[in-house]
Amino acid sequence: MIYLVLSILISSSLYVIFKLFEKFKVDTFQAIVVNYIVAFSIGYLYSPVKLPIQEIPSQPWFLGACFLGFLFITIFNLMALTSQKNGLSVASVSGRMAVVIPIIFGVFLYNESVTIIKVIGILLALIAVYLTSVKKNNDKTGNSSLLFPALLFLGSGAIDTLLKYTEVNHVSEENVSIFSASIFGIAFVLGVLYFLYQLIFEKSNNINIKNVIAGIALGIPNYFSIDFLIRALKIEGFDSAILFTINNVSIVLLSTIVGLLLFKEKLERRNWIGIVIAVVSIILITKYGN
Repeated sequence: MIYLVLSILISSSLYVIFKLFEKFKVDTFQAIVVNYIVAFSIGYLYSPVKLPIQEIPSQPWFLGACFLGFLFITIFNLMALTSQKNGLSVASVSGRMAVVIPIIFGVFLYNESVTIIKVIGILLALIAVYLTSVKKNNDKTGNSSLLFPALLFLGSGAIDTLLKYTEVNHVSEENVSIFSASIFGIAFVLGVLYFLYQLIFEKSNNINIKNVIAGIALGIPNYFSIDFLIRALKIEGFDSAILFTINNVSIVLLSTIVGLLLFKEKLERRNWIGIVIAVVSIILITKYGN
């Protein structure tokens, strides 16, 4: 249970850190790149399996780690943009509601049952993402304000699906840390390549110490948010449906409360309705959808 509690607290803190990036004018992309080398270093040193870096590509989970590394750096940037442009509640709901995607894939990959409650839950999840994302000032800009939440929803679902598939089929208990570290390491390499492209062809600014410090502050909780979640999933006798229910609902509610209290975010009635529907849909899907 302690792993789940820590995962909830740390995952919620990531949205807060992204909002602080906006306040202190941090270059989000540069900080994210630094964050990944920090997360990789922690995971590599923390791992009980001292696997040489050159042997990582030969591991059965390496291909999955490559895809996850690409998704991590892409979706992490989307999470930052959604938190900054749409608010903490929108970002957290969009990311957490993505639990419906691995459930849909589970029907095809694992021949899981399709129940009426599960279908209702999925439909409610889509409605919730829309209601929490739409505000009055969005009416002037049309549907463009929904782009980041929608992409975050789809990308987060892809991460959850692939992470669960790789963890179940290829990752042993002792390899959790090195697997997590490898994902971050691959994301770091991809980030550096894109940064070099910007530096050479787009004449972007050189990295500065403020962005490095911000990246370190992000990298530490980012690593442990994934590591603790994977460890919680491996606890025997702890039903994963209940675990995901507690995890997702808690992050949505905690992020919303922090956004209201710390950043004075304004929520309209339809946003509150969306949050309530989000909580209901997660409970339906993960706890009563089998």
